[in-house]
Parts: sequence; structure tokens; C-alpha cells
Amino acid sequence: MVDRSKLYSVSELAHEFSLTPQALRFYEEKGLLTPARSGRSRVYAYRDRARLILIQRLRRLGFSLEDIGEYLGLYGTGGGQFAYGVEKIRARLADLERMRGEIDTTIAELRGLEQEALTKLATAGGEAPAND
Repeated sequence: MVDRSKLYSVSELAHEFSLTPQALRFYEEKGLLTPARSGRSRVYAYRDRARLILIQRLRRLGFSLEDIGEYLGLYGTGGGQFAYGVEKIRARLADLERMRGEIDTTIAELRGLEQEALTKLATAGGEAPAND
């Protein structure tokens, strides 16, 4: 269980999430993280850590930093945040389904080309290269 009162230094949070300190600064510049100051040092609270988990998850799923920023900006608005999230999720799913269709078409075309080449190779008396 994570201690909600714990503060994290730049290096601690960067290490925990396998990021560089520059990546954390970049997220700050984009307004995605807002660490507090302790003297001249930046410190991150539980909220920042939770936001970073969400940022990384959404990035891994292909969402833009702009979309993530808008979503985080709606945090706490209840229905507004979730409606925006559903809209963006549906758009991302549509993009991925379109890409999958394009990939399936490309694979089918490549298999056809491969079969043509194998047929011509067999007719010419050659041997097909090993299938790695």
C-alpha cells in the first residue's frame, strides 16, 4: 500500500517509473504534473504519483499528451471527465480497428506475393529459403 503522505524527490519518482528527470520536467512543462517546492527542490505528492501512473498508462495506449492533459484537467468534474474519456477511447478504438484492417490487408497481400514467388521458384527448380 502506498503512503499518501509521502513526498517523492525527482530522482525517486523518476527511478520508480523508469523515467529520466528530464521526462518529469517535460510533463511539468506540459502542465501534466505540478510538484510542490521544498526550498529549491521539487517534491511530488501522492497525487502526482497517481497522475504519473495514469499518464504512463494512457501514453502506452496511444493517447496524445494533449488528450491526457485535457482529461486530467477535467478531473473531479464527474460526468464531464468520463464523457470526455469515453469519446477519446472510442476514437482510439476506431483508429486501432482501422489500422488492424490495413495490417490484415497488407498481410494478405504479402502472403499472396510470397505464394506467387514460391510457385515461380518451384517452377524454376529452385529451393525456397528457410522460413525463420
